[in-house]
Amino acid sequence: MKEITSAEFEQEVLQGGKVVVDFYSSECAPCEALAPKFDAMAELYGEKIKFLKVFRQQNRELATELGVSSSPTLLFFDNGKKLPITMSGGIRKSEIQKQLDDMITAEEVLSIKSNQKQIVSEYDVAILGGGPAGLAAAIYLGQALIKTVLIDPALPGGYMGITHQVSNYPGFIEAQPGFMLAHYMGEQAKSSGIDLRVAVDITSVNLTKKEIVIDQLETIRAKKIIIATGTSPKSMNAKGEKELKGKGISYCATCDAKYYVDQEVIVIGSGNSAVEEALYITKFASKVKIVFRSEKLKANESALNILAKNDKIELIPFYEPRGFERKNGKMEVEFENLQTKQRTTLTADGVFVFIGLEANIADLGINLPAMNEWGSIITDEDMKTSIPDVYAIGDIISKKYRQITTAVADGTIAAMSISLEM
Repeated sequence: MKEITSAEFEQEVLQGGKVVVDFYSSECAPCEALAPKFDAMAELYGEKIKFLKVFRQQNRELATELGVSSSPTLLFFDNGKKLPITMSGGIRKSEIQKQLDDMITAEEVLSIKSNQKQIVSEYDVAILGGGPAGLAAAIYLGQALIKTVLIDPALPGGYMGITHQVSNYPGFIEAQPGFMLAHYMGEQAKSSGIDLRVAVDITSVNLTKKEIVIDQLETIRAKKIIIATGTSPKSMNAKGEKELKGKGISYCATCDAKYYVDQEVIVIGSGNSAVEEALYITKFASKVKIVFRSEKLKANESALNILAKNDKIELIPFYEPRGFERKNGKMEVEFENLQTKQRTTLTADGVFVFIGLEANIADLGINLPAMNEWGSIITDEDMKTSIPDVYAIGDIISKKYRQITTAVADGTIAAMSISLEM
């Protein structure tokens, strides 16, 4: 794996045949999650396709010239020509593999696939998800000497890992960067003796049979499964949102705020996350407009008091996005006034979205546990679901409060319940 600079770009990429380039940043959880997938693909396809990395913070002009405005971003080139596909954010291994397969011949693809061997692994417990709930469960199970594997498409930490600061986690006087709290929990889980399968693709899940297939290669069989897949940022379902994700629309201030020094940014959302992330963005941006649907922001009083003292922030209530466009390097966002129904367009250098989260159930297969009307899994006091030997914990379950502390509590309860049964 070679890292290049702007000065080497023409020779290594434009004259390099078939090439894939990873534009990454520091302190970027999605970048760290992509790295092992990118390395694994390089091992498989390295003889046919060149794999390169570019540190975006030290090569900003090149990144801007190529339209890279989010980390990580993968660009693909064939004999100097930039291919139309661009991948950003939480990139799945299967997405990369599909694009790489399209860049080589069918015979070469078959040859590469033939080198991959199927594996079957047996465990007492398989934990799906490495956020604070899954990590807490892993720590308790590992210390109880129960053979456990934790599986996650990203790195340990979940949504906590891309949160700027966590100020209310017990045991820390000073606010902790989310990625560091995730690191501490991940290292503690590793030291407990569990196995980790992180930065993998979940190919299939059969909760009834207790089987999980990852990366199309390894079948994991367990006596019990804990679902801790958490939540993901909600979509606005506005025109252009999907196409501009990672190209002007970001969902991670820690990853991308640093690229908007002395620029103007729009933040969409009204809750704690929107306010706290907007405050973080003001460390870099010259102006931050917070646009939200309601009359007032819904964040806690402490955050609102800090917000009121920040002269970089402008509040715009009663507006909802209807469409996004990128013109001349700027983001143009069409908003509808929910009171007057009139539409207006705001222009900014970038857009950050924090409008809430939805349960991650897409990878759980067709035999799902009972859920409530909002798509959250229903559990009993021991975290058991309606499927025998399947538990659920953390933000994915039906409960009143969703905090890191409540997720850790869920993981503790599930692990102790299982420990008493095994």
